[in-house]
Amino acid sequence: MTEQKTPAEPILDRDWWRGAVIYQIYPRSFQDHNGDGIGDLVGITERLDYVADLGVDAIWLSPFFTSPMRDFGYDVSNYRDVDPLFGTIGDFDRLVEKAHALKLKVIIDQVISHCSDKHPWFAESRLNRTNDKRDWFVWADPKPDGTPPNNWLSIFGGSAWTWDSRRMQYYMHNFLASQPDLNFHNPAVQDAQLDNMRFWLERGIDGFRLDTVNFYFHSLGLESNPVVKPEDFNASTAPAVNPYNFQEHLYDKSQPENAVFMERIRALLDEYGAKTSVGEIGDSQHQLEVMSQYTSGTDRLHMAYTFDYLGGEFSAEHFRKAIDLTERDAPGGWICLAFSNHDVVRHISRWATHGQQDEFTRLACTMLLSMRGSVCLYQGEELGLTEAELAFEDLVDPYGIEFWPQFKGRDGCRTPMVWQTQSPMGGFTTATRAWLPVPADHMTKAVDRQDKDQGSVLAHYRAMLAFRRAHPALIRGSIETLDAPVGVLAFLRDGEGERLYCAFNMTEQPVTVPVPAGFDLTASDAPGIDYQPQQGALSLAPFGAYIGIVR
Repeated sequence: MTEQKTPAEPILDRDWWRGAVIYQIYPRSFQDHNGDGIGDLVGITERLDYVADLGVDAIWLSPFFTSPMRDFGYDVSNYRDVDPLFGTIGDFDRLVEKAHALKLKVIIDQVISHCSDKHPWFAESRLNRTNDKRDWFVWADPKPDGTPPNNWLSIFGGSAWTWDSRRMQYYMHNFLASQPDLNFHNPAVQDAQLDNMRFWLERGIDGFRLDTVNFYFHSLGLESNPVVKPEDFNASTAPAVNPYNFQEHLYDKSQPENAVFMERIRALLDEYGAKTSVGEIGDSQHQLEVMSQYTSGTDRLHMAYTFDYLGGEFSAEHFRKAIDLTERDAPGGWICLAFSNHDVVRHISRWATHGQQDEFTRLACTMLLSMRGSVCLYQGEELGLTEAELAFEDLVDPYGIEFWPQFKGRDGCRTPMVWQTQSPMGGFTTATRAWLPVPADHMTKAVDRQDKDQGSVLAHYRAMLAFRRAHPALIRGSIETLDAPVGVLAFLRDGEGERLYCAFNMTEQPVTVPVPAGFDLTASDAPGIDYQPQQGALSLAPFGAYIGIVR
């Protein structure tokens, strides 16, 4: 009798996230299923085939939890339920089930540094100074003259302290006054938030994007922050018009205890196998140092999401410096790269100010998917969407309303996804009005117009994603920047038995790039590149690129 063999268990790839491409979905703006003008979970589920066809590895869902929506879901009032605007917990479970059937991992936002002032925890904490939640938030007595305890500022404008007449104390909030900061120096707070994360792990999610991950702890001494030195001024975390930039944030965030707490998060994730974490680091003066602390080794975060590429200038000098500093200062860490997200001006509008928008858009895609790290693509980026120009009366973002008109806020990058050119609302909703306007110029870039066009931006993203998957050196290989003419970014990707030479002309003029000595380059099969080196040099068109195998 022949012995029957038990089928082998599939090998669990705990490093699936390393080099993965993650597609960020902003639930309010992706697809409205029920016709109320606001996107929802059922709508997302209906569009997952489109996301899978792009060739990405995972989706990241911005918050969908119960919330009064003062900050559109980043003010959570119930960490364990879905806001009725977005659907039900059953809708979420079905979304995860379909995503997994399509071989897409699911990463969800976790906003645990602060919550809504409508959360039961804060409602109890503010009652008096003797209740069970009395020290679950950051409370402080006023100075003798009644002013706040120090000079800490809110990113959303004004003091980071708001007076509460019940406790006769100030409470801290790094963002809106309706977003009180939790006190992570209290172990009970840590336990409660880790337990909330466990709730979603039990539902089968594959990881967390941790919002404002370096804001969890503050200095217990409540020291005032020093003034930032002029040479260190950096407006990457907040817009230049925001006085938040005038301080060096030594005491209100990025404290040593924060890195230790990352170990508790990692230990929780490791209980569930092949899960991942990516932390958003908002620290313009110290972000690489913080990234190194949070991601080095195997007992803290898997990845860090910094503002190196969400701000700054589009130049070879800026990008080479960012790559070199990351490799030097965080050699054991892993970066998550992004050019656009739900908080910043879309990168095409931010950088393509020269009129050669189509060429720039393709180059930006090729560059992003060639650099070392994991990659986040923001919904609509693959269509070449630009920042929407909205009137003041259309704004709903409190950040933009506060700093208008010099800073117009985040609504311009959050407008609805466009699916159908001829539909009044771009196929996003059947309602006559969406929560934000659908820009007329976005309609010409809708999915149905680009879907079958092999020369479209969408086609280029699909082709470049396929090219990345076909070249392991681009996924997990090392990176080394190389000398090149002014305006050209060049680097070598090396790993998994292949070496790729990558060169990008980031200027409006054609340029000749000498091939490095000893490099025998092949003809390139990268999307949009149909030539090979001639006589030891590359001739790159304006915003042209070359990626070729080094023999």
